[in-house]
Amino acid sequence: MDMMFEPIRKYAQFSGRARRKEYWMFFLLIIGIEIVFYTLMGILGAGPMMAGDPTAGANPVAGLLMLVFCVVMLGLFIPSLAVSVRRLHDTNRSGWWVLIALIPFLGALVLLIFMLLDGTAGDNRFGPDPKGREGLVAA
Repeated sequence: MDMMFEPIRKYAQFSGRARRKEYWMFFLLIIGIEIVFYTLMGILGAGPMMAGDPTAGANPVAGLLMLVFCVVMLGLFIPSLAVSVRRLHDTNRSGWWVLIALIPFLGALVLLIFMLLDGTAGDNRFGPDPKGREGLVAA
């Protein structure tokens, strides 16, 4: 549970390395927040408003909830970008690789694979191993 909030504690820290567990637990937190907000917006009838229907009789509470949701998601954008960069660092890749997601379909798939890979054992150019493993020693 502690790993889930680690990226928020390291709000805009783009240096260093992040374990897979830290990355995926934060991803799970974001999914949980989205589920809660979307469920509440559905209960309050914000569906037509979210679809952009200007004639929808908008519930003011639903509008306020959508505003809060947008602020929360904007607030979580920097930590999610930072943990993605640190996760790439753990696999010994530059944080600029995050931009590969801008390539439709293939870019997101490549980035997903990078996020699933185990980090390099031992120190790499981005810092010490967050798991505390020693590097592979050649015999």
